[in-house]
Amino acid sequence: MHAFKQTPLSYDRRSIALHWLSALLIAGLWLAGQSIDWFPRGTPRVMARSLHIGLGVVLGLLLWRIYWRRHGGLQLPPAQGGLAGRTAIGVHHLLYLLALLTVLVGAACVWIRGDNLFNLYTVPAFDPGNKALRHDAVELHELCANALLMLAGLHAAAALWHHWKLKDGVLRRMWPRR
Repeated sequence: MHAFKQTPLSYDRRSIALHWLSALLIAGLWLAGQSIDWFPRGTPRVMARSLHIGLGVVLGLLLWRIYWRRHGGLQLPPAQGGLAGRTAIGVHHLLYLLALLTVLVGAACVWIRGDNLFNLYTVPAFDPGNKALRHDAVELHELCANALLMLAGLHAAAALWHHWKLKDGVLRRMWPRR
């Protein structure tokens, strides 16, 4: 008699934790980035920007998440076959790419501007007088961050659609187990 291996109903705990931690950090980074200019110039704004940069540790988390997904994380088959399944895989890859690109362009902004970090250290500026370069880099960082947030919102909406309309358990695959 052959026993068959049943597909698990959810991802492993580490994959789930890394997913939700990534989502929270990305949302937090976006909110922090949107609010930097609300702070008065000087120390308050330096601290707000430093917090935004400090939360950029999402890059390390993102790299860990990609590594774990490839070398230890539980791999589940796509919830749907055909075009829908391939689209879901493509969206996940695009989310990773946009997150990585957003952080790398953000790091370039820090270097181009020569940011002061928590009034403890100033990153040497790449080209301090080049306002056009600084402007373009910040615009690109904002474009990448906004695209990432919009795609993440569509990703969340698709998960909710699966949960409430299709009732196929897709959201439960990434939901923490009790």
